Amino acid sequence: MGAGHDHGHSHAPAGGTATAAYVGRLRVALSITLTVMVVEIVGGIVADSLALVADAAHMATDALGLGMALLAIHFANRPPTGNRTFGYARAEILAALANCLLLLVVGGYVLYEAIQRFVTPADTEGGLTIVFGAIGLIANMISLSLLMRGQKESLNVRGAFLEVAADALGSLAVIVSAAVILTTGWQAADPIASLVIGLMIVPRTFKLLRETLDVLLESAPKGVDMTEVRTHILALDGVEDVHDLHAWTITSGMPVLSAHVVVRSDVLSAIGHEKMLHELQNCLGDHFDVEHCTFQLEPVGHAEHEAHLCH
Repeated sequence: MGAGHDHGHSHAPAGGTATAAYVGRLRVALSITLTVMVVEIVGGIVADSLALVADAAHMATDALGLGMALLAIHFANRPPTGNRTFGYARAEILAALANCLLLLVVGGYVLYEAIQRFVTPADTEGGLTIVFGAIGLIANMISLSLLMRGQKESLNVRGAFLEVAADALGSLAVIVSAAVILTTGWQAADPIASLVIGLMIVPRTFKLLRETLDVLLESAPKGVDMTEVRTHILALDGVEDVHDLHAWTITSGMPVLSAHVVVRSDVLSAIGHEKMLHELQNCLGDHFDVEHCTFQLEPVGHAEHEAHLCH
């Protein structure tokens, strides 16, 4: 006998994924990012600053990442079908993966161009660079404030948040390098700032990539210790064994768990299947933050029957 149960520890809003709650903020952040990107491109050309152009390139990836996040929300909120029983919720994770790959490419490009600047120095205009860098920093701080809360609940929003955070630090690096050029005339400060921006992009991207791959590879949700889950289930009166125990994440805010639970026949006869299921659901609901639990109750010896059928 199986049962599905949403036990009240829900992350995602009703009718949507965790990211969907922040769609309005993502749109505002996208508008800010696109505006600043254009401003920094113009500033980079006028001031001949690679650091500004590098920051603008990163802004472009931010814009694309935010756009993909919004597109993923659109697909993720489509209802389930006969073929796609969880709907398109996994689209958010695919968008986060694409975002990671894009960030790695941009980070590599910025590092390459910075090295080229050491070989062929440019004459960067420090004053103009400071102005455009300051505009970028202010805009990034606004976007960060919009995404701060959502990045704790959604990998998609976290990807956008990390990009904007790296941009904010990049804008700060641009300002510092421009100040050095303005006061000392040392042009190498510009490619050094570009290197700093590139080195900020790559490590954060690898961390996000690892988390995204964990979801795609159906690893246990973060914070759920499967050994403890098994121990809690086995501690219930009448439970003899548990097998086919799985926990994974469909998308951000949608952890799920399924298990085959072996229960003594006398206990099932005494309390009934429904009460046993409630006890299992309450047990996990009290100790683990899992969105959806599905249990199959089995009498002793049924696992051997299943193994025989599989062969």
